[in-house]
Amino acid sequence: MGLLLLAATACGPTISEFNARAYEQATSLKVEALALMDKATAPYAEHADAVQHLKTELEKAYEFAKGRPENEISARQWRILIDPDRDLLGGFLADWEEQSAFSATFVEEKKTQIARAFDTIIELESGKKKPDEVRNSP
Repeated sequence: MGLLLLAATACGPTISEFNARAYEQATSLKVEALALMDKATAPYAEHADAVQHLKTELEKAYEFAKGRPENEISARQWRILIDPDRDLLGGFLADWEEQSAFSATFVEEKKTQIARAFDTIIELESGKKKPDEVRNSP
């Protein structure tokens, strides 16, 4: 399995250096998104402005990730997270608008799933080499 992953990544996109702004964006947006999801048991209309603000911030994070050199993997993860046609945060927000409100149980289940998706983005960023480590490596 490890060799397969190594072979796949050797041919795929390279990983950019660690970026503190990208890490902070991901951690902050995770907290903001999960807090907003807690409100999804109430009608969407009561929180439409907050949802729009979050969507804008998520798009900014995606564009920032997409614009960094050698950062295709992170950008793809952001796109999957915010895509309204998928089952992560973008889909949750789109469904909330369409269905008006969710049960508390559903919200908690989705929060667990979406928190994991954010953690994947955060872990990828935190695992990148710092710029000084790249310059000092053999």
